[in-house]
Amino acid sequence: MSLQGKTLFITGASRGIGLAIGLRAARDGANVVIAAKTAEAHKHLPGTIYSAAAEIEAAGGQALPLIVDVRDEASVLAAVEAAVARFGGIDICVNNASAIQLTGTLATDMKRYDLMHQVNARGTFLVSKACIPHLKQAQNPHILALSPPLDLSPKWFGPHVAYTMAKYSMSLAMLGMAEEFRADGIACNALWPRTGIATAAIEFALTGKAGLAYCRTPEIMADAAHAIFTSPSRELTGRFLIDDSFLYERGERDFDRYSVEPGKPLMPDFFVPADSVPPPGVVVG
Repeated sequence: MSLQGKTLFITGASRGIGLAIGLRAARDGANVVIAAKTAEAHKHLPGTIYSAAAEIEAAGGQALPLIVDVRDEASVLAAVEAAVARFGGIDICVNNASAIQLTGTLATDMKRYDLMHQVNARGTFLVSKACIPHLKQAQNPHILALSPPLDLSPKWFGPHVAYTMAKYSMSLAMLGMAEEFRADGIACNALWPRTGIATAAIEFALTGKAGLAYCRTPEIMADAAHAIFTSPSRELTGRFLIDDSFLYERGERDFDRYSVEPGKPLMPDFFVPADSVPPPGVVVG
């Protein structure tokens, strides 16, 4: 299956994984709604909704850049209306926008706590809710959250409970909506990387430039998302997918091509369950 003519509504798509997912869809000839806050370049992070739109169109897709704050209901509803007016509907909703702060309880101020929960939990719920009436009219509708498996090991909570709660809320939304909209044929899934992904945000906030050598490129997440979106929505729903395991399940065998520096041991990401075994030949840690 191809995504030609399909319309994707992607939050946080001005850079990183969200943009990579849009570019992969654009190569099929998809329409991509870039729903993000960055209208002017960030002092540390590259990319705006307008530069992303130019890349989408250069890749073969149609782009609609929209300034959207996923915390604001009016902003989200207006963006969905604009997307439907431009492209005639919405086929795929991607909840990629996220806020992060890896601090313990006493070091987490409530303003930052609220931001993480408003963007991650409320934003995912709101954007999905706004898109669902249109997804019900689509032929193969999908909602995807870039969020982790629901592994309740204390080690994922102790160091940064506020962030973990907010991030897991995205996955909980997919779990519930998968069941709620199963009869409508709307697939709701979560996708998470096994390893660190080389994005400007990760470089700036976590690893520094040197750490990117131990990461994979965003294209692995984009290819996994594409494989999800081209699957029958009634057959793939309610799952918490790890990027390389899902691609291996779908026939991919060359994972070195996703490494920033092939041969380097890969940095493990948060939240990957201990019983999630990497594909053959993949070395993590």
